[in-house]
Amino acid sequence: MEKIKFVIFGGTGDLTKRKLLPALYNLETENLLPKDFEVIAVGRRNLNSDLYKEKAIIAIQEYSRKELDLDIWEKFQKKINYLKMNFLKEDDYHHLGKLLQDSKQVIFYFAVAPEYFETITVNLEKKVLKELKISPQVVIEKPFGYDLTSAIFLNNLLVKTFGERNIYRIDHYLGKEMLQNIMFIRFANSIFEPIWNHHYIEQIQIISSETLGIENRGNYYEQAGALRDMLQSHLLQLLSLIAMEKPDNLDTETIRNEKVKVLENLKPLSDDEIRDYLVCGQYGGSDEIPAYREEANVGIDSNTETFVALRTFIDNERWQNVPFYILTGKRLPVKKTEIIIQFKKLSSPYHEEEIKNNLLVFKIQPEEGIYFEFNSKKPGTPREIVPVKMDFCQNCEIGINSPEAYERLLFDVIRGDATLFTRWDEVEHSWRFVDRIIASRSKKKDFPNYLAFSWGPVEAKEMIEKDKKNWLTLEEKYENL
Repeated sequence: MEKIKFVIFGGTGDLTKRKLLPALYNLETENLLPKDFEVIAVGRRNLNSDLYKEKAIIAIQEYSRKELDLDIWEKFQKKINYLKMNFLKEDDYHHLGKLLQDSKQVIFYFAVAPEYFETITVNLEKKVLKELKISPQVVIEKPFGYDLTSAIFLNNLLVKTFGERNIYRIDHYLGKEMLQNIMFIRFANSIFEPIWNHHYIEQIQIISSETLGIENRGNYYEQAGALRDMLQSHLLQLLSLIAMEKPDNLDTETIRNEKVKVLENLKPLSDDEIRDYLVCGQYGGSDEIPAYREEANVGIDSNTETFVALRTFIDNERWQNVPFYILTGKRLPVKKTEIIIQFKKLSSPYHEEEIKNNLLVFKIQPEEGIYFEFNSKKPGTPREIVPVKMDFCQNCEIGINSPEAYERLLFDVIRGDATLFTRWDEVEHSWRFVDRIIASRSKKKDFPNYLAFSWGPVEAKEMIEKDKKNWLTLEEKYENL
């Protein structure tokens, strides 16, 4: 019987263990995996399918959002096979080619370090793809390139081998439930779109903070840093979704076209703006927490940034002169991702100092929801004004267990829906913007460092205060070393 073959390069790696296997298992619990679905986990370790399944069940027990159900596991494990293979050796690919002959759909997932993308693609083209009767899909993890030049090279290779419509550049942020909800909230409610512009909005802040450090990823992070790891991919995707124009329809390419327009219109930062409105930092140690330079595979004099704060603008009519402030970093006080829209104060019979700006806050993770903060009379007083919240928490209700991002994204790949995946021109414009920053940032001699579990270097606070603003949802805790 012809099957859907899901081939994971890096089948014994951390991404597969923590994300892919649990996501596929959870899809099975929802009866969303096709009956003729087969996982082929490719790895260099000396395992067979039975031994691999023993490791898979442990991973699912530890990382799945759902309790392990032995009946479902029994059904799911029959869909898993392990192929011991060195994907660096061209001659080993004939083993994989034989396993794919009876396929009606093939999906290659590159869950490996980026330096192996080219090798795997070239070997697949030489030894496997010519024998297939179908056009396979390929899923590429970030980072997609190291800079614009390397991204163009990788993209040309992938397009030549697989074709653009079969390439799925995955950004797991786009699979998060609340992020998908941004378009629904904006375009399915008439109260928001008329005021979604520079006439009514004062500023927009995008914050993505982590309490963890680099978690034994020193080799990768030394090459990436926060600018490449977070800004180029996740954060510019958040910006494009919150700032895009209303699409004419919900077709995949229509939505992507509107996102690309935002990235095209990102105003390049001048040298003066990079000097005044870009802050990079690196976390130091705290108690038993190692400093970044004390992490494994990190240089003792490394200048790799683990924190970025910046201001940017979108050069179009809707967002004329509205600043977008972005902050991201590791070893910060809390883990959260949120988008904050602050509205302007308009003319009012009340004194300006009595009222606060209205806020609309999208909470992406770990709490999923949205709240609106507005002014109201304090009960029991003649006219004292206080801010109050209307708060919707999507994952706070009992029984609500939102799907992991990878579940939605893998399900979409299987169905051939590319809406939540980045198109090449999105990647290209993101790199153009970030490359400019990296080139100028490398010229900066000063490099502020911050204590672990603070909100980063005090320069981030000073930067936004130049515009007589402040970080809206952060407690005041900035500590330089």
